[in-house]
Amino acid sequence: MNKHFEDARYYLARAGYHVKLGLEESLEPVETKLRDLTSRESEPELEPESSRVETLLEEAKSVERKAENGARETIGGARQKLESYRPAK
Repeated sequence: MNKHFEDARYYLARAGYHVKLGLEESLEPVETKLRDLTSRESEPELEPESSRVETLLEEAKSVERKAENGARETIGGARQKLESYRPAK
């Protein structure tokens, strides 16, 4: 009985593989036309890893600067409020 399951599994795997090949072949003209219409190449160009890291570092620095500026503005506003509440000497 086990041999029958092994055979069935083998033939199902082969059938799945051939379905995949058939779909790729059948849809190739549609894919080509769609890529032409959207002006995309068949294989996306990947950015080199180093430029991704550089981009992330720049974004992190930008966020850090924004946080620093926000903190300075908040502290400055708090100082002004404290000075307005203090009695003059």
